[in-house]
Amino acid sequence: MVKICVDCRYIRERPSGISTLVQALVDYLPAMAPDYRFLFLKHPKAPGRLSIEPNVEERIVKQEANGLATLMYLPRVVDLSDVDLFHATYNILPAGLKMPTVVTLCDVMWLKHPYWARQPGLWGFVETAFYQHGIRSALANATRIMAISEETKREIGTLDRAAEGRTRVALEGIAPEFRALESDAGRALIESARVRWLKSASRYILTIGQFSGYKNHERVVRAFAQAFPEQRDVHLALIQRLGPGAKTLRPIARELGISERVHFLSGVPFDDLIALINGATALCHPSLYEGFGNPPAEAMACGCPVVTSNCSSMPEVSGDAALLVNPESVDDIARALRTVAQDSELADSMRQRGLRRAKELSWKIFAAKNLEVYREVLGQ
Repeated sequence: MVKICVDCRYIRERPSGISTLVQALVDYLPAMAPDYRFLFLKHPKAPGRLSIEPNVEERIVKQEANGLATLMYLPRVVDLSDVDLFHATYNILPAGLKMPTVVTLCDVMWLKHPYWARQPGLWGFVETAFYQHGIRSALANATRIMAISEETKREIGTLDRAAEGRTRVALEGIAPEFRALESDAGRALIESARVRWLKSASRYILTIGQFSGYKNHERVVRAFAQAFPEQRDVHLALIQRLGPGAKTLRPIARELGISERVHFLSGVPFDDLIALINGATALCHPSLYEGFGNPPAEAMACGCPVVTSNCSSMPEVSGDAALLVNPESVDDIARALRTVAQDSELADSMRQRGLRRAKELSWKIFAAKNLEVYREVLGQ
């Protein structure tokens, strides 16, 4: 029986964008392909068994998925001698693999805009060299590349036309937990979360995502100040997973005279996150670059109007549901936020269009498209 290895080491104690993607493969692939055996490489900090399906074997690998051992000599770390296809799910292609390979490329920012992705200081240049080497290896040597949007595939083509020809697209999905809370009980959850996290705000704009240059959070703060200079009841909440966002952005908020209306939320439980998205006047996501862009998709699934960028993958993800803005224009972002906040009829229309678009983004379809590529490769 054919054996497929899927590297699942991104599934661990803390969720991330890649871990959600990998979890979809774990959840759906074994049942979709009972004619295959699956080997799931597992991180020691993964929360329990990944799958109970009978055609799954799990093997703990202590080394990190995005570590040097993986990049340079993975077959010396774990026995892959009986594997017929290896799926690297984390942007880089490990060296030394003798079997056909599939690599998931979320984006090529490390090659095109590394200054947006890297950490400050010397370590930033080390991680840039690491990821650039791993991504170039994927572009040059992967049997197939799985892109998470047509925009990512197009970006790959600007770097390597041959690699673009080997690239297939599977749009990411949205977890069912991201949903509109429309019942009386749901509305109570929304109000409870608002009181707990944003008690002084009767309305609020929400921004979600790690603090990195490409996320454009400084312009979010400036646009908010311009859009709502006198509306004391309208606040801005930033839920930032990583990075020194508060340290960088608080002085800007003070300079603009809005510091008491700008909130940096951390440690928000998942249920409260869903409620806060549901209750927001709008999600503001004017990112400069995204392979897919999960916050706009998840906000649409919660019935929250979305203001996002008119570039990169954001138009592809949001379809006709969002207000698209020039992410480099504070004026443009502010105008869109003010429009959504003031035009209730438009906001309702955006909610309905967002809910429809969100239903088209399915993790099951994502897994099925990956399986199609496995069969394509194995059939060659």
